[in-house]
Amino acid sequence: QWQLVASGGGLVQPGGSLRLSCAASGFTLDYKAIGWFRQAPGKEREGISCIASGGEITNHLDSVKGRFTISRDNARNTVYLQMNNLKPEDTAVYYCASRFWVCGPEYDFWGQGTQVTVSS
Repeated sequence: QWQLVASGGGLVQPGGSLRLSCAASGFTLDYKAIGWFRQAPGKEREGISCIASGGEITNHLDSVKGRFTISRDNARNTVYLQMNNLKPEDTAVYYCASRFWVCGPEYDFWGQGTQVTVSS
């Protein structure tokens, strides 16, 4: 059974850090681009960043530039989102999704999401 499992979310104080993981089971990420997205209550889903199968990175969200970093470890079949200097407005459910090879507008497989809450 194919699964993308997003984990690593939680409650963190402003200025804190979290590292989210997107782990694949049942298939290899070697041929996949992985995107990270988030959706806050009452807001539309927004794309954060994407890493292609070859490691090329596309960043979509100006508000997280310099704070969030995407990376991948194909040996662990996992993609990460390192989030530093978190702000209350980063509070959202964070999702990862996959598509073949390169980053793009459409993704064909989604994980279940992990909640990130930034609050003092």
